[in-house]
Amino acid sequence: MIRPARGVGRPRVSSRETIAEAACELFLEQGYERTSIADIAQRAGVSRSSFFNYFTSKSNVLWSGLDERIDAAVQALAEPGTGADPARIEAVLAAVLQGLEPDPLALAFGNATAMGLHEELQHESALRQGRLAAALSEAAREAGVERIRADVLGAAYAVVVLSSLRVWAEGGAGHGSPLAQLRHALPRITDLHWG
Repeated sequence: MIRPARGVGRPRVSSRETIAEAACELFLEQGYERTSIADIAQRAGVSRSSFFNYFTSKSNVLWSGLDERIDAAVQALAEPGTGADPARIEAVLAAVLQGLEPDPLALAFGNATAMGLHEELQHESALRQGRLAAALSEAAREAGVERIRADVLGAAYAVVVLSSLRVWAEGGAGHGSPLAQLRHALPRITDLHWG
């Protein structure tokens, strides 16, 4: 009987998830700072170089999923005419959080104390918030909004996106969705309406 050839190692699709799962387990067990990339690779059953095929750093394990969504939002916000349409702006922001499954970042926000991640999350959130705020501000300026107002709008809308994700994760995945949090939060900044 001839058997089909088996691939060597883990399938590529599951390796990313396996590494992320191993990282989160270790962050919970021994804390973020005390966990090395070598520890993560060993727990996941992959080589250190395999780790770097999927993630650029230990922090990237947490943020890569959201980063991909923010990259897409920044591209969408740069499209001509986007800043002139408040509904389109809200759709771009909703796409960042829509269908977001519980992932390593959600787990990190929900278990920041146990994982020793408060400073890491604060620092890395600020970087993503700043990137999204800059893209929003630029879209507003392209639509004719004066610089200070555009910067305030960009900052406010970016805060709402990251805060919606954090509040949802801290409340537990069984409490609605990050998109529901965003839809709940956007009206709170109506005095800063886009138009």
